Amino acid sequence: MKLNIPTYLTIFRVVLIPLFILAFYLPIPYSPEITTLIFFIASMTDLLDGYLARRWNQITRFGAFLDPVADKVLVAIALVSVVEHYHVWWISIPAGIMIAREIIISALREWMAEIGERANVAVSIWGKVKTTAQMLALGGLLWRQSPTMEILAFILLYIAVGLTIWSMLQYLKASKQSFMKS
Repeated sequence: MKLNIPTYLTIFRVVLIPLFILAFYLPIPYSPEITTLIFFIASMTDLLDGYLARRWNQITRFGAFLDPVADKVLVAIALVSVVEHYHVWWISIPAGIMIAREIIISALREWMAEIGERANVAVSIWGKVKTTAQMLALGGLLWRQSPTMEILAFILLYIAVGLTIWSMLQYLKASKQSFMKS
């Protein structure tokens, strides 16, 4: 296995996940700011590693495997942390929908790859827009700097959940023919 800068960035993101959890539970006044900083650094490495891997033609099998795993684990842990902090149904339901969508689409991609039709469920621009809204919403909900920030983050969370459902339906629609073949 050959490691390169994009893969090191992905590994760095994985290393940041336990630090994110630790920062979330730190009993200090600046815990939300530290947690959010770690979350945004991890989020930025996601953008950077993919860009560099494509730009420098350094896409590896290990990187292609680890990158989505790191993303999904980071987002799932951030969602669970936000749910724990707010402890209200109107945060728990969108978080549950987002986590369920990630599991469903991961299983769909695995199945489509198994039958040789992985390209039908490749990442779309809407998946990237959803991820951007999700990351911004989570950042605001983790930081909680002001009531205005929280309201904007709640709005972004619901935009993200709408895009989550819509993009999942698009992936399922793209794989419909594969489902019908059996």
